[in-house]
Amino acid sequence: MPATKKKVELETSLQELESIVSQMESGELSLEQSLKAFEQGIKLTRECQQRLTDAETQVKLLLEQNGELTLNDFDQPETL
Repeated sequence: MPATKKKVELETSLQELESIVSQMESGELSLEQSLKAFEQGIKLTRECQQRLTDAETQVKLLLEQNGELTLNDFDQPETL
């Protein structure tokens, strides 16, 4: 899956989460609606966490050199 599609999906999921939180905070949802919204929010949160974990793993793999993990600042040029 292309990185841009994952980014869009992550951003969309975060926007959906914000919407769910706003709806729940408004106090206008019934108990049944609140439970459904909460369930959807948990699902979205888990999906976002997995995407972020996958991205972290990918970054670690890209930074791995000679079997050792080397962490580099993103704004500092890499020294060889």
